[in-house]
Amino acid sequence: MRPKARDAAFEEFVRRRRSHLLGTAVVLTAGDHHLAEDLVQGVLVRLYLAWGRASRRGGVDAYARRALVNALIDHRRRPSVARETVTDAVPDRAVVPTAPTVLATEAVDAELLAALKALPERMRAAVVLRHVADLSVEDVADALGCSPGTVKSQTARGLAKLRELLPQAESIPAAPYEGEPS
Repeated sequence: MRPKARDAAFEEFVRRRRSHLLGTAVVLTAGDHHLAEDLVQGVLVRLYLAWGRASRRGGVDAYARRALVNALIDHRRRPSVARETVTDAVPDRAVVPTAPTVLATEAVDAELLAALKALPERMRAAVVLRHVADLSVEDVADALGCSPGTVKSQTARGLAKLRELLPQAESIPAAPYEGEPS
């Protein structure tokens, strides 16, 4: 692909899908808008560098989702995360996210975000990608780099944990029965 055509195709992808990636990242990070922005920016850099391979295979969205989950897991493993400290000083001014997100966190209440934060990252990713982003089991397995069976078990365990943490929430879908296709 020629450089100008490549840049135009990448720019079109970013215009079309960035807000969706950001919304997914916000829910994956359990409401941390700043971390979500950082993760999406890193994913877009990775995607730009791998644009030729990803676009030839036709899986640009899948590549971006997998890179997003990997970026979250990598971020949590960094030593700098453990060294961060919380302060009681208030910043000079509040920063409000300016870009609208497809998966707006206003639609996801704070209690649910707190419950999602209690889940391990990969389990949270399985639940969010399966039930918030509405991906198929196979697409989630591809994004997480695991088998469909692992996605099903992680999703079932995650939903059970959410039901424990949110006993009043009746809208959490039940896990499929063992023999039921999902």
